[in-house]
Amino acid sequence: MKLQRQLLLVSLLLLALPWAGCQFVREIEGTMRQGQVQSLQATSQAIAAAMEDKPTLLYPDPRRAPTLPADEGSIYARESTAPIIVDGYADGWEPRFNTRLHTQLDNSAFALQYQAQTRDGKLYLLFQVEDDDVVFHNPGISREPNGDRLVLQTWLDDKRQQYVISTAAPGKVRGQFGGRRHPGTNPGRIQGVWQDAADGYTLELEMPLAMVGERLGFFAINISSRAGKSLGTVGNIDALRTAAPPWLIHSPAALRSTLDSFAQLGATVSVFDRGNWQLGEVRWNPPPKDTPGYNGEETFWLLKSIYRSILADEPLPALPNTDENGQRFADELGAALAGRAESKWYNAEASGSRATLSAAAPIRNRGIVIGGLLVQQDSEQYLSLTDRAFSRLLGYSLLALFIASAGLLGYASVLSWRIRQLSTAAANVVQKDKSVGKHFPRSSAKDEIGELSRQYADLLGELGEYNEYLRTLSSKLSHELRTPIAVIQSSLDNLEHDNASEEQQATYVQRAREGLTRLSGILTAMSEASRVEESIHATRAEVFDLVPVITELASAYTAVYTRFEVQLYTWVDEAAVYGSADLLVQAMDKLVENASSFAKPGAVIGIGLEEDVGGDHWLVWVSNTGSSLPTDMQNRLFDPMVSLREASSSDQVHLGLGLHIVALISTSFQGSVSAENLPDQQGVQFTLKLPKHAN
Repeated sequence: MKLQRQLLLVSLLLLALPWAGCQFVREIEGTMRQGQVQSLQATSQAIAAAMEDKPTLLYPDPRRAPTLPADEGSIYARESTAPIIVDGYADGWEPRFNTRLHTQLDNSAFALQYQAQTRDGKLYLLFQVEDDDVVFHNPGISREPNGDRLVLQTWLDDKRQQYVISTAAPGKVRGQFGGRRHPGTNPGRIQGVWQDAADGYTLELEMPLAMVGERLGFFAINISSRAGKSLGTVGNIDALRTAAPPWLIHSPAALRSTLDSFAQLGATVSVFDRGNWQLGEVRWNPPPKDTPGYNGEETFWLLKSIYRSILADEPLPALPNTDENGQRFADELGAALAGRAESKWYNAEASGSRATLSAAAPIRNRGIVIGGLLVQQDSEQYLSLTDRAFSRLLGYSLLALFIASAGLLGYASVLSWRIRQLSTAAANVVQKDKSVGKHFPRSSAKDEIGELSRQYADLLGELGEYNEYLRTLSSKLSHELRTPIAVIQSSLDNLEHDNASEEQQATYVQRAREGLTRLSGILTAMSEASRVEESIHATRAEVFDLVPVITELASAYTAVYTRFEVQLYTWVDEAAVYGSADLLVQAMDKLVENASSFAKPGAVIGIGLEEDVGGDHWLVWVSNTGSSLPTDMQNRLFDPMVSLREASSSDQVHLGLGLHIVALISTSFQGSVSAENLPDQQGVQFTLKLPKHAN
């Protein structure tokens, strides 16, 4: 796989940026949700505190609170959100709130469904009666109602009051007194419309709430036109009941007025009594988008869908609603009615919200819980903030991913081009004649590829020098071997003559032996370096002091090299190093021998020991007066088979291996060796740089 593809695959790791961003947004959303929980709980408790010790807000008749749960047959009247047209039809009513009461009458069905709503201080009632034999009132028989009719029973000033609704024909109807007349009441204010239906009739009524007195009972009377049929009734109370009728549960005007002040909270506020009946509710409706000053930003639907799927948590329970009987059963509401403030998250997909938070708090009167307050708020207004953050994060992440991928691809292309250039240069450095070229491009870049290019150049330079050394090795050896071979050849030729005297023959034999000795010395010198390298690995290293070793060597060299003046220069009393003293002596022998080869008789050979400027190394040097080193040879002087000696009159073999041995020994000490001309250019100094041993 090419480098571009490798880096392109590596760039896919940048996908971790959007992932990390999504996790960060999740954390933000979790924090905001927790903040929403705390805020909504505080809101619910504050509203509940505002209603504390005000029982009439929930119960206009304070006697209803102790009787909870309410009597069986209590009527729940919802607060209507729209005007109600009383026309005898159920078009403006919600069928799901119907409550059906029925009885069996002589093998014929007699049933009743009813609904109740309140609006602007009035009570609206809808009755759908199932009766296969509707009998209307006949005024010719009597003035009192004698046909099918509906009886309403209220409770004012602790007294029962009945109103009868009957009609001689479908159409408008009015209430009539059905018994004792209560002062100040007008049954004519009960108005409605009676309409025929396929299975009976429909009766829709309107009456003032003030006439009810917080209690309401009703029953329908069925009259049969067939002889022998009995009278039947059905309703929430019995026709002979004299006690107070069941409660009428509705939203008090004072409570609605109180809740209206919280309409701008951005939440739905509901109040429930101790029987879980909803007494009031105020909903917050966000302003439409075309409202002047509206500055809300709508997130693109695809981004919203992606964001919702990323933030999807464990499934939430469905949001409970108020049932057809006006009651709501929820965990947090039950906790509030038990005296504890709690909150819970619900799934509210049906309302277009991913989640809805419901917080409940108890409403107390003198320390006793009389109701519960429920505040519900969907998460959309909070999620809209993280929606916009997510869209920006996604955009920035994709932009960063594109830029990073393009940058990596471009960088990979440049890097691949540089590597190909280096590979091409390395392939072309070998000439057609298998020789190594001397020209290799050296990069000036300060990175790893540039360093590799320079190392290749250095390596190929050393390889070229080594090839040059091998190429000239034969001429060097032939120069050294020619003289002893010629001596041996001439001695053998002279021995072949019979006229040579014994003395001459002995001379010829001696000369031949000297030639052989010289050849042996040449071979010994050639293998000396490899033997020293092997001895370096086999020699045991230890800590020793340089001062006594150098001092003893200076005394020995004074006795050996009598033709020169050996002087010792030391500026330290103790110099500990880690290595082999024998190897150091061998290196000093080579350096002093080299110095004696170039110094003139009577010259000074200096041996010194001192501390370097940095204080981390010891410097052991040998100097001699004489010819100086060529500048181009100072770095090559310690390579094998390199020598600057001119032809000597002595028979000593010089193959340029002595200083190479010194370099090997200095490496065993973890040190180095260098050569430089003296300041006056009248000689040369060789310096061994050896690291100090830490005590």
